[in-house]
Amino acid sequence: MMFPTRLGFDQPGYLWLLLLLPLLWWFGFSSLAALGRYRRAFALLFRSVVWTGIVLALAGVQLVWVSDRVTVMYLLDQSESIPRVKRQVMLDYVISNVRRHRDGGREDRAGIVVFGRDASIEIPPFDDDIPPLRRLESLGDRTDATNLEAALNLAQASMPEDTSRRIVIVTDGNENIGQARKLAARATEAGIGIDVVPVIIDAKSEVLVEKIDLPDNIRKGQPFEARIVISSYADAGASDPVQGKLRVKQKVGGQESLLLEQPVRLDPGKNVFPLRHQIEQPAGYTYEAEFVPNSVDDDGLRQNNTATAYTYVRGKGRVLLIEDKARLGDFDLMTDSLRDANIEVVKQSSDALFDSLAELQAYDAVILAGVPRAAGDSDEKLSSFTDEQIEMLVRNTQQLGAGLLMIGGPEAFGAGGWSGTEIEKAMPVDFKIRNSKIQAVGALACIMHASEMAEGNHWQKVIARAAVEQLGPADYAGVLHWTMNGDAWLWGGRNGLLEVGPNRKAMLTAIGRMTPGDMPQFDPAMRMAVAGLTRTPASTKHCIIISDGDPSDPLPATVNAFKTNNITISTVAVASHGLTESARLRKIAQDTGGKYYEARSGKALPRIFQREARRVSRPLVFEPPGGATPQVIFPHAVLDGVDRVLPNINGFVLTQTKDSPLAQVLIQSPKPDSPENATILAVWTYGLGRTAVLTTDAGARWAADWNEWGGYDKFYAQLVRWLMRPTGDTGKFSIATHVRDGEVQVVVNALNQDDSFLNFLEMNASALDPNLKPVPLRMRQTAPGRYVGSFAADETGSYFVNVVPGPGASPLTTGVTVPYSDEFRVRETNRALMQSLATLKPRGGDAGEVTVPLDDQVSETLVNTNAFRGGLALARSFRDAWPWFVLVSCGLFLGDVFVRRVAINFDWMGRAIARLRGQPGQRETTATARLDALQKSKDSLGDSLQRRKASVRFEATQSEGTAVDESTIRGLRTQEPRSEAKSNAAAPNEAEGPSYTERLLEAKRRAKREKGE
Repeated sequence: MMFPTRLGFDQPGYLWLLLLLPLLWWFGFSSLAALGRYRRAFALLFRSVVWTGIVLALAGVQLVWVSDRVTVMYLLDQSESIPRVKRQVMLDYVISNVRRHRDGGREDRAGIVVFGRDASIEIPPFDDDIPPLRRLESLGDRTDATNLEAALNLAQASMPEDTSRRIVIVTDGNENIGQARKLAARATEAGIGIDVVPVIIDAKSEVLVEKIDLPDNIRKGQPFEARIVISSYADAGASDPVQGKLRVKQKVGGQESLLLEQPVRLDPGKNVFPLRHQIEQPAGYTYEAEFVPNSVDDDGLRQNNTATAYTYVRGKGRVLLIEDKARLGDFDLMTDSLRDANIEVVKQSSDALFDSLAELQAYDAVILAGVPRAAGDSDEKLSSFTDEQIEMLVRNTQQLGAGLLMIGGPEAFGAGGWSGTEIEKAMPVDFKIRNSKIQAVGALACIMHASEMAEGNHWQKVIARAAVEQLGPADYAGVLHWTMNGDAWLWGGRNGLLEVGPNRKAMLTAIGRMTPGDMPQFDPAMRMAVAGLTRTPASTKHCIIISDGDPSDPLPATVNAFKTNNITISTVAVASHGLTESARLRKIAQDTGGKYYEARSGKALPRIFQREARRVSRPLVFEPPGGATPQVIFPHAVLDGVDRVLPNINGFVLTQTKDSPLAQVLIQSPKPDSPENATILAVWTYGLGRTAVLTTDAGARWAADWNEWGGYDKFYAQLVRWLMRPTGDTGKFSIATHVRDGEVQVVVNALNQDDSFLNFLEMNASALDPNLKPVPLRMRQTAPGRYVGSFAADETGSYFVNVVPGPGASPLTTGVTVPYSDEFRVRETNRALMQSLATLKPRGGDAGEVTVPLDDQVSETLVNTNAFRGGLALARSFRDAWPWFVLVSCGLFLGDVFVRRVAINFDWMGRAIARLRGQPGQRETTATARLDALQKSKDSLGDSLQRRKASVRFEATQSEGTAVDESTIRGLRTQEPRSEAKSNAAAPNEAEGPSYTERLLEAKRRAKREKGE
């Protein structure tokens, strides 16, 4: 076993500073000579260690852990091009290979990543054998493509870096999304080895409908030739051509027609079948070609037997007008006026709406003529705009540049249930009123009863949530449901109904937690509802009961209370148990003036609610007594040449002007007093298109005086023309699309009138995917007059492209259809890709290998291939250690200072050893001798002092005129013994007076003074 930890350096160049150590010793040996031999050696040693620590810290010293453990990630291709049988064999191979070669003592790890269009970790790397699995489940249904790049990226991210790493790819190599080679090169640069287990695709007969080739510029009434390209791949031993039937269909405006159906014979290779055709009406057309083989054995895959193409033929301006099926004919006068202005108008009823965005491409503007979101009187006759259709209308304007106009009526805008939709966001006004001066427009109470319909409680939550989201801020809402303690309001306490504006978020949260119980009787809940609605300051009050009809009948007094207070009840029977329950709900609705519905599916409930929500929104319809005369308040191109004196109107729908400088109110009513709610006509630009609202109608009810107005035709013609997508000649601009390698390439060629190139144009381009989601598209000039852009097309379906070549230019609109993934185009194993991945040499290791192919059963030869073998760079993990080296060096520097400044006697070591041996120490003998010597010195000094004291005598003599007083001499003699006794007997008190010598000197001075006197 190797030593797991080593030292490494981030900046090894600083290690050259260690060569200065001899110089440090040379200077220190002479300068520290005074310390003695041993202290000098210690000081030099400390200095050397400190210098070494500082140099290692400068070099970025690191602790390096080295490991020989191996982690192997198996990447299993689960795309549709690989048969299901071999996908299971892949899993069996991985389980056997790990069990045989993984070194448990070394703690090797193994994991599995599965990939198709996406990649997912099936089993993260762990240090044990992979348990037996019946199938792989983490990828889901995204198997219609091969994205090896995503699998490599996910595998590298999931593998621990403290082990050696190897990736084993089990695939047919037919990647059609991403670029695996680039990512594999980065992986090997990180030291990851790559092995490849090839999956050989069985050679079978295959028919592939390649494409429908349409001309770029198709003109109205001009014959053209479409070409259907079909490829036939036959088995090696097959010689007979494949026979079958070729069918070509055309779809436009929801209508489908069969253009061709004939038997054909396919020779090996490409086969081209021409189709002569002519288009008489401008519109967007979708062509679909399908090949049906006579024998199943002649075709391995059916997913690639259909191809589609899209083309758009432009003519004069066309407008789609959608009107309520209950009020057909209300907008005939306006329609005739537009047609007289050379604008083609196509009418569509609200119960026969468009189905795809491609249908809308035939129109340059769409008019919602007083149409509600949901219409009809019963669940069988109810029709409504789906969320998908609303999304199509908005994207057709925002991304593809078409116009969108909403015209008012008693069931339009907020009164028609459009509040809270994407269309409200696209309009220059809001459909909800935020003005506090306008009283609450309505109040709605919902009584929720748990039913036996599938997901009944879920759908009741959906409806309650829709109620809160669609009601205006000033509206009131309440929900009653059955609990263990009886009927209860979901919020609001005893009052039950609260204003939606400040409580919307809290209401939505409470609805999410709601669990309606099995209500035993209607009466208590209905009494609570009528009491709450009666107390609510709303002009319109409505109640909805959703139940299976099981609860008992309400009391007549309760029903009368609803009628007395003008509160209507609509009932919805869901999964009722028979005529009795249905009759009970029907009678409640009839007695109160409401509607009765039967919902056999939860999907019908939202449409029913949208229809009923209009009852609460009726106060948004504003019909002032005597009407009102609209006034032009803003000049605009829409009103150029139109008489500024407008006829009187009898009503319109209240809206709220958006708080945006882009929203322009052109016509306004003097009533009501709040101008922000009195909009008659407002316009703005939304994305690449334009939208407008006319809150009154077109003359059927409110604007009847406008029918005789001289400016009627000009007003509507200019309004619609301003909204329409430009329909002028596209000049010498041409647009083409091409699908390749999972991308759609858009090419625009730009020429001016004299056929010279138009350069440096700022093209505004947009695209929509099959889910109507915007796709980034940017056009760049790549050659004179040539502009190219591209976007990813990783989903099957139709993509719509709109390019505006420049300011004021007519848009170039086209579409491209991806009928099936490239996964179904290739039928051969890509050995070149496999070999190129395996030959990549990882950093510090050996190149990988391509193993024997994966058969229909796990072969012993394949299992014996050791994926956990060596040949990879050992794993190293690093941790900076230089801070610790700096800290230790600082501590040792203090040791250097201590050795130089403090001298330490080490004799105690010898004495300690002698004491341990039981021998008297040298220190004790030396101490005794020194004490004896000190005692002798003291005795000798004492004798010497005695002799000196005895030799001192003062005689009474006179010489040279000096005389000493006899009494003084006697005093001195008398004091001498006293002083001596004091010295011998009371030594501690000597310091209390002058010493003997001082007294002698004082006596001498006194004698000299007396003599002088």
